[in-house]
Amino acid sequence: MPEVLRVALPLPRPGWFDYLPVRDEPVDASWIGCRVWVPFGRTRQLGIVCAIGPSTLTPDRLRPIQRRVDAETLFTDELWRTLHWLADYYCAPLGEVAQLALPASLRRGEALAETGDVLYRCLESPRLRRGGQPERLWQWMQAAPRNAAALDLHLPDWRATVRGWIRRGAMTAEPTDYAPPAPRPAAFDLDEAQRQAVAQIDASSGFVAFLLHGVTGSGKTEVYLDALAARQAEGRQSLVLVPEIALTPQTERRFRARFGDAVLVWHSGIADGERARTFAALRAGEPRIVVGTRSAIFLPLPRPGLIIVDEEHDASYKQQDGVRYSARDLALVRARALDVPVVLGSATPSLEGLNQVARGRYRLLTLERRAAGASPPEVRVVDLRRQQLDAGLVAESVAAIEHTLGAGGQVLVFRNRRGFAPALLCHDCGWTAACDRCDRPMTVHGGGRRLICHHCGARSHAPEACPDCHGLALQSQGVGTERLEQALRARFPDVPVLRFDRDSTRGRDAVSGLLAELADRPGILIGTQMLAKGHDLPRLDLVVVVGIDEGLFSADFRASERLSQLLIQVSGRAGRSRRRGRVLLQTHHPQHPLLVTLLQGGYPAFAEAALVERALLGLPPAAHLALLRAEAQQPEHAEDFLRRAAQLLAASTDGPAVSGPMPAPHPRRAGFHRLQLVLSAETRAPLHAALDAVWPALFDLPEARRVRWSVDVDPLDLY
Repeated sequence: MPEVLRVALPLPRPGWFDYLPVRDEPVDASWIGCRVWVPFGRTRQLGIVCAIGPSTLTPDRLRPIQRRVDAETLFTDELWRTLHWLADYYCAPLGEVAQLALPASLRRGEALAETGDVLYRCLESPRLRRGGQPERLWQWMQAAPRNAAALDLHLPDWRATVRGWIRRGAMTAEPTDYAPPAPRPAAFDLDEAQRQAVAQIDASSGFVAFLLHGVTGSGKTEVYLDALAARQAEGRQSLVLVPEIALTPQTERRFRARFGDAVLVWHSGIADGERARTFAALRAGEPRIVVGTRSAIFLPLPRPGLIIVDEEHDASYKQQDGVRYSARDLALVRARALDVPVVLGSATPSLEGLNQVARGRYRLLTLERRAAGASPPEVRVVDLRRQQLDAGLVAESVAAIEHTLGAGGQVLVFRNRRGFAPALLCHDCGWTAACDRCDRPMTVHGGGRRLICHHCGARSHAPEACPDCHGLALQSQGVGTERLEQALRARFPDVPVLRFDRDSTRGRDAVSGLLAELADRPGILIGTQMLAKGHDLPRLDLVVVVGIDEGLFSADFRASERLSQLLIQVSGRAGRSRRRGRVLLQTHHPQHPLLVTLLQGGYPAFAEAALVERALLGLPPAAHLALLRAEAQQPEHAEDFLRRAAQLLAASTDGPAVSGPMPAPHPRRAGFHRLQLVLSAETRAPLHAALDAVWPALFDLPEARRVRWSVDVDPLDLY
């Protein structure tokens, strides 16, 4: 049999495809990790060569590739091994996994971008309206050639203007070699706890996992900056993960204030060309610091120095569709493979992280006090029972808001539900506006004019009369961020009221733009969880938390952990640099054990009790889970598939415990009925042995053709 190229294609099933090299080119190891265009049916696909070896097919059934794209592999040895590990661990096809590690331009077959930097130099001045933003930008750029990093800091939306000048010949873009700038001095002197944390990170040799547990406002970012400075001095590359795009502008500004052009940014809001240049720069070994969201974990690091995962507890690090990987866990895998330290930072560490500390696998670094002598906020529970609510707020909360604004402070009203109201119902007959495809209430938007399903995206106009009884007593029930905004604007017309949620912050720099609009003026911020983490709001004196009762009685086994983290994080926004902040927690259950524990012992007391409870119940981190989910328009199709899967799993010797098939907690979404199997084991070995044996066979089951199914290893929830 001839030696062939074994190619992984971006298809949702395991296995590789065998191809001959074009024009009988020699087959050697230089092909592995290279992109190739191959014929596939009547189309062509861009694949990655994963191996070479003899084919099981006869020569007459083999087709040659169409073109080799790369002369050498795109992946470092460590990243290539990590991608194989990820495909095995998360039960994902290697072809889909490899696509995660490439920017969009490379997935389209384009050439690797040039490395180095680009300087934009002014030539002949274009005609510009006097006093406008383009004229001010031109005058600033005339002083000296500027690169993209400097322009991002000066004016984030500069690209369209500069591209127009280049097309008209008024400006040139000149490639130049990258020269790492010298880090600037630290803006703050570290306190003793911060210095000890940095010293331990700097003294570590090889792979060490640090859990940096610092209370909100304790200066974790300053620890990161000092640890990164040591790696920059050695000419090393570092990776800093943040959970959401909204956090990258603030982090980017703070990091560039210290490291200048050495800082690069990576997330889905960055243009394809910019991401392609970042990938090429890192692959070439440029000593850069990358600040990025989840997908940045796949960037090449041939000269690694340090990996940091900020807000390591955050659920955003877990991909919830496609390849269901955890960027937080992958950061640990990569740090071990690269033999470098990894720092997991949080004010509310995950129970998994604290469990690893207890087992001696992570080193705990603690920052117990706020930086610069700031005091922790005063937290008060407001009992809502027998009190009148106005748009979700009681009189005590409204009075506190008025007092804070009068003293020149800022207020955050936190409500983790976007929209105007969670439901629309008829007060006469009890009809509720529900999504026909999800069997869940639709959320009211647009001041009561629109209905949107937050599960499948279905939209409709709100009816003028009840469809059941034809009555006119339709009422919006509950409070969302839109309703709070409307009520607070009416109550406080003389101060800015800004709403931060997914609907109001869709642009690349929308969050930073809104915060800049408020600046240091007294005002009110209304926000969902995107404002609860990471943002430094120095003039914020009061936080009012609306609607926490839903999380107190959730069926999700992680609900108490998430609610505790959310309350601690959002409370920590208050009083970070001025007078002591205040936090008001509105609830109908002031004596709930979770709230009592948090108020008396803080997050450490909750975490200690939760770890004991999880061990008794056999839940993570005391056990390891996997979910096999199936969706079908006919529920019996999903059940048949899962029963066959359960039979295959039962054949595994000493395999995991299998529960189900059972309906998912959200049993219908977008017209599909959802069922699942829950696999549980005390250790990872039997769980993965069973998945390795069964997962490939599931693709060939006759029942698989009638369902959409997925495997979720280490699921964050059972939904």
